[in-house]
Formats: sequence, C-alpha cells, structure tokens
Amino acid sequence: MNASLSDGIWTIRRVLGWATEDFRRRGLESARLDAELLLAHALGTDRIRLIVDAERLLSPDELKSYRELIKRRRTAEPVAYLLGRREFYGFELRVDRRVLIPRPDSEALVEVALERTRSSSMYGRALDLCTGSGCVAIALARQRPSWRITGIDLSEQAIELARDNALRLGAVWGVRWLAGDLCAPLSPSEHFELVCANPPYVPSAEVDALEPTIREFEPRLALDGGPDGLVVIRRILEQALPRLRSGGILALEVAAGQSSSVAELFERAGLKDVERKRDYGGHERVVSGRSA
Repeated sequence: MNASLSDGIWTIRRVLGWATEDFRRRGLESARLDAELLLAHALGTDRIRLIVDAERLLSPDELKSYRELIKRRRTAEPVAYLLGRREFYGFELRVDRRVLIPRPDSEALVEVALERTRSSSMYGRALDLCTGSGCVAIALARQRPSWRITGIDLSEQAIELARDNALRLGAVWGVRWLAGDLCAPLSPSEHFELVCANPPYVPSAEVDALEPTIREFEPRLALDGGPDGLVVIRRILEQALPRLRSGGILALEVAAGQSSSVAELFERAGLKDVERKRDYGGHERVVSGRSA
C-alpha cells in the first residue's frame, strides 16, 4: 500500500475498492473477498457492517492496521493466517503457521467417518492421525460426544494448537491429544472402531511447485508425502490396521488422482468394502475400508 493512502479522505467503500484493485493487479485470487475479510478484521467487525457503513471514514490507526494486513497478503500469506482463524464443519478454528489450513475437502473425511461408523454411534473410540489443527478430531467429538477421541500429530506445536482449539470449542471431555509419530504414542492394548487421517500426500518433487500461498507458508511436514506421495499412507496402513477392532473403519484423505492407488493398497492389506468418496469439487478424495 503506498503512502498516499494515508492522505485525504478514505471511506470504507473507497479503501475496499483500492485494495481489491491492488490484489487483482498482483494476480491474487478472490481479490474482493480478501479485501473485505482483511478490512473487517482490521476494524473488528463483519462484512455486513462494511456494507452498512460503506461511507464511514477510517481513522489513521484503522488505515495503519489495514495497510499492514495488505502488505502481508501481497507476499501471498494465506488469509486464514492473517485472520488467525478458519471455519470448518460449522465451527471456527484458530490457525497459524504451525498447522495446515483446514480445507472443505477434509469435511468429506468427517462425513465418511460418521457414516461408516453409524452402527456404533452410541459408543466408540476414534483415532485421528496427523491431526494438525484438530479439525477432524474436534468435528468427530462434537458429533459423537459419547465417543473417546485421540488426536496424534508428529508436531508438538500442532498438538498445542489442537488442544487450544478443543478447549475453546468445548470439545474437551473424552478427547486427548498426543505428540508422536503416528501410532507410536499409543499403549499396546489400545484399539479403535475408527482410524482416520489427512496425511501428507503431495509427492516431494511437487511440493516446490505448489502455489506460493501454500509452499511458502504452510508446514512442509504436513504436505510432503515422499517420492510418490504415498509414503505416510503406507505407514498408516501398516500401523493402523492392527489397531482396528473387528469391523473397524480406516478412512484416509488422499490427493486428487490417488484414490485408485490407495484403494488398491487397502485391498492388498486385507480391508473389505473399500469405498471412495468424492469431495465438493467432484474429486475422489476419501478412501475407506472395513477390517475383517
């Protein structure tokens, strides 16, 4: 944002128009939406109020706050990190650079997990691996309050944030958070009706080709799935299958184009009733199967 923006009369309407055009020139997607979200955040209000108060003058301090957000967005920093929050499955999560930003694609994972364990909806135990912000584990806990939920992530910082999200959202009872490598933190006797995960699944060679908003800001640990993108998925199959109770469900989010390969891995591992679920964009995003 150039210095001239601090001079003259700047209403909400005018500054939004300026910021939108600035974002468009820089090739940022959703330029108008980004401009509105960031301004609402800077003013401590919502987007509806921006419309109602379109002719309100911004104070120098408000312009300064907005200017700093625009500078950061120009570097491709994700809006979710700038706002410090992201909506998922009807609730709002705190997010920052410690964790992958939850996507609508992962809501399909929650839906599959709930649907395929409907017969044991009154009581069960679920394990969410690579839990990140805790979005999937918290969604399960809110939908199945009588279940016991365990969220595990390799990153201790991610677990700190997941625990904070659960506390803030009231999803504390029956939920625990463990830091460690997949199933390593579990005791030998623990078994589950459901194991799910949104693991790293981007092939290593493709991570650096991701758009800057992902490549430069989101944790590589949550993205890099090894040479073919399936390294962590294979490890989950190896470690999670012995943890499933008879008839238990394993459900994994996968990249677009990976579902056939992952379904084959499921079948080779002995899982039955292997299914694929499409996300909102029409991609086969979730592969699930039932233990014998």
